[in-house]
Amino acid sequence: MSNNKSTEIKRSSKADNILTQINSKTKLGDLRKIAKDIKKDHQLAMELWTTREFLPRLLAILIMDKKLLSQDVLNELDKEMQTHTFDERNNLMDWLMANQLTKDKKNIALMESWENSPSALQRRAFWYYQARLRWTGQTPPDNTADLLAAIEAGITKEEPEVQWAMNFTAGWIGVYEEKYRARCINVGEKTGLYKDEMVSKGCTPNYLPGFIEIEVNKRINK
Repeated sequence: MSNNKSTEIKRSSKADNILTQINSKTKLGDLRKIAKDIKKDHQLAMELWTTREFLPRLLAILIMDKKLLSQDVLNELDKEMQTHTFDERNNLMDWLMANQLTKDKKNIALMESWENSPSALQRRAFWYYQARLRWTGQTPPDNTADLLAAIEAGITKEEPEVQWAMNFTAGWIGVYEEKYRARCINVGEKTGLYKDEMVSKGCTPNYLPGFIEIEVNKRINK
């Protein structure tokens, strides 16, 4: 799926027809409806991916065959995500993680090996998955101590897209594992990450002391 390989895929009438249904007003829910009708079609997904456009690529991810997502294929997808803006490429990787990589034990094992990947997007997926394991209400895995030590040692040195996911993981550790709460709050206080970030009304801040306090109180007041 490098640029050379991409040009080899001739777009089918099926792909062209689907592309006519996608425009700037298309919502994620609309993409899910289209994907539900298509179900799984990896060849079609690759055709949509070659458009290099954000929304068709989101749809492509939904209809990929997770069994065909080897490390080599994921490296190519990662490489091609780099053509997008910062927010778009993060959204593409997060969408891939949530809709494909978490659905297959082999792909979960790949994600769990990405903590020190040379790819920032793969490192982001590693940390975001660790956060997801906690906020979805599952029993926290037994790697919390190692994760928190890695966050304390490395969060300030990381790329912004990875930094956010590490911070997010620390937030959910602090919410669900009381014995680590003070350390997680201290990460926020010590680094000052997101302290001055503007937060819309009703939204939870990324700044760890605020995030943890709000999310803990939500669960106490249920």
